[in-house]
Amino acid sequence: MTSESFLYIDDQPISVGQVIRYLQANRKLDGFIGEIVRQFVIERELQAQQDSSVSSTVVEQAVIDFRLQNQLTDPQQFQEWLAGNGLSNEAFHAQVGMSFRLKRLKEEATAPKLQEYFIERKVFLDRVVLSRIIVADKELADELYSQIQEGAKFEQLAREFSLTDDRIMNGMVGPVSRGTMPDILRAAIDLVKPSDVVGPLGLEDRWGLFRVEEFMSASLDDPQIKQGLEDELFEQWVGERIQQLPIRLQVN
Repeated sequence: MTSESFLYIDDQPISVGQVIRYLQANRKLDGFIGEIVRQFVIERELQAQQDSSVSSTVVEQAVIDFRLQNQLTDPQQFQEWLAGNGLSNEAFHAQVGMSFRLKRLKEEATAPKLQEYFIERKVFLDRVVLSRIIVADKELADELYSQIQEGAKFEQLAREFSLTDDRIMNGMVGPVSRGTMPDILRAAIDLVKPSDVVGPLGLEDRWGLFRVEEFMSASLDDPQIKQGLEDELFEQWVGERIQQLPIRLQVN
């Protein structure tokens, strides 16, 4: 590696060595090198793909869809958008084609482990919509539970007695990952059905009543969940390949 300048600031040349020192001084060198190595690994794997071609028709349709979604149907407006993002028309088409190749690589790399990984992560992907009443002592929690069993409105009691900010929303806390719940709460809601109230449950120095509004079971048929898991697995896959590479930094 030479010390030739590749960056100019206020017409002053900045050498590679200076860049390295600046990154070291700000503790960003590891992240900088990590991104370079990550991209190196990905591009090498893309080059090794047996079928790396992407149909020009597929790319052109994706570009058309992008322009429609982003209201860039006017040719002049699209050219201005390209210029504003430092892109030529050819470079943008190349980026779109690369995104298809990367998607194919992700699918190939993650497919063997995807189902197993989904099962492993499912407890964190399953969500439950809950409402709650949080109070400071068990006696009050017991009394409120009795009132609910006798027909009192959960929402009204939440507004009146709950100590948490969500009382203004009738105690509604929205979807919560089962995997992030305290064990005592997760075990309790696993035994009930929607509209049931569980508790009082001791949570640190407070007591809670929880009403199950809805169970939201995760599925690999959900495109967002599938893509999220593929992204996680792909980063693990790339990381494993990075670990196998000898890396040497040399600056003159």
